[in-house]
Amino acid sequence: MIYAILETSGKQIWVTPGKFYDLDKIHANPGDYIKLEKILFLRNQQEITVGQPCINKMYVKGKVLKHFKGRKITVFKMKPKKNMYSKNGHRQEFSRVFIESINTKN
Repeated sequence: MIYAILETSGKQIWVTPGKFYDLDKIHANPGDYIKLEKILFLRNQQEITVGQPCINKMYVKGKVLKHFKGRKITVFKMKPKKNMYSKNGHRQEFSRVFIESINTKN
């Protein structure tokens, strides 16, 4: 089993080739190929590689499938006895990325 742990937008994500993942919005058009280069850990069959902090000669190739918004989260703030309250909503933007392969740089 081949898998990698990579960092994107401040989060660490465990990825395997052939699956899609929902990442924070990436500024690329749907159908574009992207290269994710911050690989922290790689397992290739019996071989394990740990970066310090990143593996320099590796990258993950992915394809942006679509952009979408997550479910709505309600944010409610209130200060008692001060007649102060606010109610806001937030919808995070995501990009669905299909991981095609884990490659080495030439």
